[in-house]
Amino acid sequence: MSDTPNKIPQHIAIIMDGNGRWAESRKVTRFEGHKAGTENLREIIRASVEFGVKYLTIYAFSTENWGRPKEEVKGLMAILESVIDKESDELNAEGVRICHIGRLESMPPKTQKKVQQAVELTKHNDRLILNVAWNYGGRDEIIYAIQKIVEAGIPADQINEEVVNRYLFTSASPDPDLVIRTSGEMRLSNFLIWQSAYSEWYATTTLWPDFNKEEYKKAIEAYGLRKRRFGKR
Repeated sequence: MSDTPNKIPQHIAIIMDGNGRWAESRKVTRFEGHKAGTENLREIIRASVEFGVKYLTIYAFSTENWGRPKEEVKGLMAILESVIDKESDELNAEGVRICHIGRLESMPPKTQKKVQQAVELTKHNDRLILNVAWNYGGRDEIIYAIQKIVEAGIPADQINEEVVNRYLFTSASPDPDLVIRTSGEMRLSNFLIWQSAYSEWYATTTLWPDFNKEEYKKAIEAYGLRKRRFGKR
């Protein structure tokens, strides 16, 4: 039997939730939980390449996450920088293109530089497009798009979905076919709220650090059983 599901979504988006609860259940620090979540991401990226997923968008740090304790935010930034340092060359070798979606200019200068270097290094790859949503919020993205449309001087009667799509952070990617949320929560959390209007959703109680290749495969197989109608019959 093939290890690859029969029907593969072109674009999968993931809300990686549950690092804190994973840490609490093991009586370790939240920082250790976030590190475990980052380690798990490697497996999911590699599985995406193996399965033939073309676009993977991960919700790594929201605009609301700045409200967390300063030490936790500092730790998250350090983890991002560490991951870029350790993984960029390997991801590049595997044909993964790293893209950032969100407000990069609001991140610490050192972090900005590392993200920009990873984006530049991998810009010619196309085996998997990895969109990293860092300092990202769905409402903020729509505000950003409106601001850019106004700046461009586009008349109101010429603004349609195609125009809005062109000014979103995700303009280079198709809308997600499947959105996965780990840890059992049942909410959007301000993630891709424009783009996921007709996405299929899959929620699992599995905490993100435990969401391995087999759990990922289950989500994709569940997607394969859905009938997508896009509001039609």
